[in-house]
Amino acid sequence: MVVNKNFMEGKVALVTGSTSGFGLGIANQLAAKGCSIILTGLGSQELIDSIVNDFKSKYTSRVDFVPVDLRTTESVQGFCDKVTSLYPNGVDILVNNAGTIYNAPVEELPLDKWNDVMTVSVTSPFLLIKHFLPGMKRKGWGRIINMSSQMGVISLAGRSAYCASRSGLIGLSRCVALEAAPYGITCNAICPGFANAPMSHGLIRDYANKNNLTFDEAMQVFVEKNNPTKKPVEINEICGLVEFLCSSSACNMTGAPILVDAGFTSQ
Repeated sequence: MVVNKNFMEGKVALVTGSTSGFGLGIANQLAAKGCSIILTGLGSQELIDSIVNDFKSKYTSRVDFVPVDLRTTESVQGFCDKVTSLYPNGVDILVNNAGTIYNAPVEELPLDKWNDVMTVSVTSPFLLIKHFLPGMKRKGWGRIINMSSQMGVISLAGRSAYCASRSGLIGLSRCVALEAAPYGITCNAICPGFANAPMSHGLIRDYANKNNLTFDEAMQVFVEKNNPTKKPVEINEICGLVEFLCSSSACNMTGAPILVDAGFTSQ
């Protein structure tokens, strides 16, 4: 896997959910390669200031934090307008990483929770793509990366909203890939499995509580039970994949749901 280190120099990258986990790691990876970064995500003002200052101390490229509530279309539209005011030529790389989860049997799943999951994980990526895709077309280059999940290709009981949203994001990625293909733009969906990252940590904590284990014990048992590799997916692995997908080596890789699941879905 050969990547031109200078290929992303000067590109503008927007990464949602970039105050923790995969999103923060991806934003760092792209900044290290010379991209200007637009951060957005949840967290206290103290945390946000700390992240922005860290980026400014480590990288020479520009960094901006722009807040948004991905649960409302009005906030997303305002966010798009703000980003466009900062970067009138739009963004070159769009990483729709933000997501949320609510677990319950279908008959017990509140409609507002279903709507929150679908809006954050499907509608907001659609709106961001809709807004920034025309600029990519004008430039004749772009990379759209949607963070789905192994639960976008399989399912588990009690996760109807999450699985539906992740499947929907894969379908959206495929359609955008076809529409954008003639313009030098790719669109792919990364599908991580059980990972050493915040969303999976919630599952691990639940598993620990149910089985009277410490977090570390639960992580080891859970991963060995579920992942054929006996290892969790690590944030740096996803970051490396994002870098590859943004490179010239991946110009013909589009419309793909890319599983990084430690072999879980092959069982």
